[in-house]
Amino acid sequence: MTAIAVHAIRRAEDLGPALIDGLARGTCRVTLAPELLAGLAVSRAETLADLAGDQPVYGVNTGMGALADVRLDAAARDRHQNTLMAGRAVGSAPWLRRTQARAMLAVRLRTLLHPAAGASPELCRFLADLLDADVVPAVPAGGSGAAGEIIPLAHLGAAVLGSGQVLDARGEAVDAGPALAAAGLGPRSFAAKEGVAFLEGVPGLTGCAVLAGRDARLLVAQVVVVFSAAQALVHASRDPLHPALGHGDDELLAVLAASRELRGDGPVRALQAPVSFRVTAPALAVVMRAVDGLDAAVRRALTGVTDSPAHVDGRFIGTAGFAGTDLTAAAGALTTALVHLGEVGTARLHRLLDDRITGLPRQLSDAPGLHAGMAAVHKRAVGVAHRLRRFAVPALVGAMETSTGQEDVQSFGFEAAECLTVAVDGLRDILACELLAVHQAGVLGGPPAGVAEAVTTALGQVAGILPAGAGDRPFGRDLDKIIELLTAGWARNAPSALAPWSSHAR
Repeated sequence: MTAIAVHAIRRAEDLGPALIDGLARGTCRVTLAPELLAGLAVSRAETLADLAGDQPVYGVNTGMGALADVRLDAAARDRHQNTLMAGRAVGSAPWLRRTQARAMLAVRLRTLLHPAAGASPELCRFLADLLDADVVPAVPAGGSGAAGEIIPLAHLGAAVLGSGQVLDARGEAVDAGPALAAAGLGPRSFAAKEGVAFLEGVPGLTGCAVLAGRDARLLVAQVVVVFSAAQALVHASRDPLHPALGHGDDELLAVLAASRELRGDGPVRALQAPVSFRVTAPALAVVMRAVDGLDAAVRRALTGVTDSPAHVDGRFIGTAGFAGTDLTAAAGALTTALVHLGEVGTARLHRLLDDRITGLPRQLSDAPGLHAGMAAVHKRAVGVAHRLRRFAVPALVGAMETSTGQEDVQSFGFEAAECLTVAVDGLRDILACELLAVHQAGVLGGPPAGVAEAVTTALGQVAGILPAGAGDRPFGRDLDKIIELLTAGWARNAPSALAPWSSHAR
């Protein structure tokens, strides 16, 4: 059993994307160092001092939204930070995946470490305890509406209070109270300003973006491996991999170098490589730039002021931290790039089924006419690509009025996160279909000639989990196994020329 690393967080900046990813996937733990807790105690005391008096502070001694002009008496203020959660937890299943909800919780912890939030050391320590005990709040994956992430965050907050729900090991929602007790934790109330701080910002989108960015880096490396094997199988010209074609484009240069490395010196059959093979490297370069753009937006989201009202220079000021504009735009760009890469993958797969291109039996069937071979596998890939096109839409626009005419003009971050997640999953599905066809081609005609040893090793791992032979069978089971292999990190390090990029920020 692999020991789980424990990281001491001494500064808020220590809880960066790599640790958030590890916390989400359960591969690491964090503790909050005494010096960090001491700093939080100072910012909390300053926040409480500036809350004293009769100055109106949005969401603390007033209502929220269209009810911001309603002042609360002392008794109402004492209840308000908890009751903020109850009426806003209006979401339902489907829930975020456990990894996504854990990522959201980790980002919420990170942003509450910012002094502008004014959160107490006790609340931050409780969130770390939830992660450590693997108590995962049930957060609705969709239907968030406007007002930032208030609805999903209210579900997160309700779990903290013990009145909400958490996810069991199967991903089903159960009552939070018994789960907290079983973990040795009790419900925790939100103190002054902590409730409104908990509902602000975009930790859900940020957490999902962290996970998707790292998944996309892995997929880029895996696509290069499968693409290189397919090049060798169809004996494609190496002309589109010439380094001169990447002049002025660092990402394209890296893809071309990795593809040349893995493609090797096998034979060439035709003067021109199929179009889908010629455009793959540029499509990969676009994805790489989009991933870098998303990661940069994540870093800005983690370090910026997302609270509203934020406690800055002794004042409480309203902000646009709930909007998520930057992250939503970056997520949309990556979604579109991944969808395009998936479409290119279906075209390459189509060429693998063409006996005029490969010299192998039609449709990669061991008995053409009697057996379908990879025909239905290609249809699955095309169906996935068609579905993905519906998600390559901008979630950045959305102006509406809600809550008795309250203005809501913002991005729709949870929709952006959903589209990005679907694109990542869809590209992995399409890649699994192509990888199965590459395996089938190797069974029918022998392994691809001249490829690098890393490709041979990677394809051997695929062969090791699949049934012998090339005859028709329920290929969906094969694809399930391949998808599991891809998700686990298959061939992550095979394209050494991409290693600096694919391991970035991990």
